[in-house]
Amino acid sequence: MDSAAAAAAAKRVQIEKAHNFMRQYRDPESRELKKLSANQFMDVWAHYDKDGNGYIEGTELDGFLREFVSSANATDISPEAVTDTMLEELKSCFMEAYDDNQDGKIDIRELAQLLPMEENFLLLFRFDNPLESSVEFMKIWREYDTDNSGYIEADELKNFLRDLLKEAKKINDVSEDKLIEYTDTMLQVFDANKDGRLQLSEMAKLLPVKENFLCRQVFKEGIDGATKLTKEDIEKVFSLYDRDNSGTIENEELKGFLKDLLELVKKDDYDAQDLAAFEETIMRGVGTDKHGKISRKELTMILLTLAKMSPDEEE
Repeated sequence: MDSAAAAAAAKRVQIEKAHNFMRQYRDPESRELKKLSANQFMDVWAHYDKDGNGYIEGTELDGFLREFVSSANATDISPEAVTDTMLEELKSCFMEAYDDNQDGKIDIRELAQLLPMEENFLLLFRFDNPLESSVEFMKIWREYDTDNSGYIEADELKNFLRDLLKEAKKINDVSEDKLIEYTDTMLQVFDANKDGRLQLSEMAKLLPVKENFLCRQVFKEGIDGATKLTKEDIEKVFSLYDRDNSGTIENEELKGFLKDLLELVKKDDYDAQDLAAFEETIMRGVGTDKHGKISRKELTMILLTLAKMSPDEEE
């Protein structure tokens, strides 16, 4: 192919991509979606998450669904061929199938379940294997934050992803180049403040737990003042975090409890420094003289104190 023909072909591809971004990822014969690499998946995500807020929603979602459906057609039909009525029916079925948390928008994990991807890359999203609790999360954090900086830097993240894949597949067949690609991609996805490393709240999104027990409605209502916490509620919390049944919550147990508590009052943006300051405040507040340990009585004091606070006081 001469240079003029190559330029013309490249121009046709660009026009097609501009017309329907998803068409390039379908097999031209079968019209099935091709398996996406980590970089291709991120290209799709970046194309449709136009405002960069971490969700495909509103007109972004409408555009994605129109192009996703029309790209499956053998002829190059316009996405506008999908009528508004068809779009609403499609959106209803699509969201029922893929909007796991039912928030009316698609996050990156939900998109990863829809699009075919490299098996190794897909494993990194841990759909079927969340951690049991934040206690396990804090143990992993301590293991991979090898320089105790309070952040998971790129090299530490690469080591974590290597071990995660090794554990998931029981083999070590991921090349160094692929690991670097996966590390860069995961930083693109989860490094919300774009500082080239993962803080505590960002790592928590990469490595989810089954449930933050303190986010259950009974605790939220208790903190909003609508209901009163019972002795049974407090006993459930204590048994969840006292993993070794020592009668106190300490070390990673304490860090896990404080992380969950911090998420309840500080939501989505916190780092290791926030956790340390929070721990100091909590321990000073209960007047404990046992360094780094919380008893059942002290836990009760913490939860009941929070239950009396207004949302402004929590902050």
